[in-house]
Amino acid sequence: MQRATGKPILILARGLDAVGTGRQIELLARGLAALGRDVHLATSTSGGGVAARAAAAGMPVHSLGVRPTADAAAAVVLARLVCRLQPAAVIAFGRRQAWLAAALRFSSGGTRLLAHAAVPARRRDAWPLARMDRVLATSETVAASCVEAGVAAGRIAVIPPGIAAEERRLARHAVADRLGLDATARWTLCVAPLVAESRLERLIWGIDQLGVVCKGMQHVLVGAGPQLARVRRRARVQELAERLFVMPHCDVVDELVGETALVWQSGSVACGGAILDAMPWGVPAVAVDSEAAGQLVEHGVSGLIVPPLPESEFPRRAFTLLDDEGLRTRLGAAARERAATLFPADRMIGRFAAEIDALG
Repeated sequence: MQRATGKPILILARGLDAVGTGRQIELLARGLAALGRDVHLATSTSGGGVAARAAAAGMPVHSLGVRPTADAAAAVVLARLVCRLQPAAVIAFGRRQAWLAAALRFSSGGTRLLAHAAVPARRRDAWPLARMDRVLATSETVAASCVEAGVAAGRIAVIPPGIAAEERRLARHAVADRLGLDATARWTLCVAPLVAESRLERLIWGIDQLGVVCKGMQHVLVGAGPQLARVRRRARVQELAERLFVMPHCDVVDELVGETALVWQSGSVACGGAILDAMPWGVPAVAVDSEAAGQLVEHGVSGLIVPPLPESEFPRRAFTLLDDEGLRTRLGAAARERAATLFPADRMIGRFAAEIDALG
């Protein structure tokens, strides 16, 4: 299909690092630009490195707000930006951004609105999603939840996430120096918003249990949100401060992920947190069962899926993986092949471009 318009495409997101949803946005922006599209990025909140990386690549970047969460002021700035740019399409990543985009329906009738849905929709998501010209779901399960929330099936397209490995720019010791880690220790990584759905109490308890049998390990948790102070306080109470490094943002997270022994997820996180990013590097995952984890990880083949209960299974499976180098190597190799076969970035980018063009 021929491109319907030469107008800009505006990607709307919160401030994110280049991992998980942030990595999807970065790959999509670069891919659409490579196809000749005039891509702009608008960030509704402060933080994250994706915006700086996009600007360094010559992409126009617009800041809608500097607060940790998107608010009404960001919606006003967005409306003015859309009025000025007159984009062919706005692609909103995340629930709050979908609300911001939906408000454009009252002021920018000619702009097509698309929402990226990476976690099952809730009833409260019905209003913004129903006002989208297209909802781009990451899986059939997410698509079905959108239908249950009231979105017409004909407005939903399923586009699995994509990933592409890139050359490392920093050596392990340089990553360690930047983050204050011990380059000789083994590392684990979790990337998740610090909200209730991430169930981070499981992660902290798991790290506590691993400390008994896996001495000298260091664990990195990258994420921002209302539970940041609570997570740090609990880490201090459980005397994990020397092992658990909590940081709202990490500008070398894409370098870090390839140096970890495993990545893990304790709850439901859009795009699986760091799971997909780790796969091209042959880093396996241990994840509590969720929609995203089930899509990305083939249990026992490319990683391990853990039931929510008993909670002891989460650290036990992580220990199994850390203690068995042969198993870790085998699962990592399968994860690398699975990423290349099922989640190629160019396929994801092509599907996005086709959906935008189909809307005319």
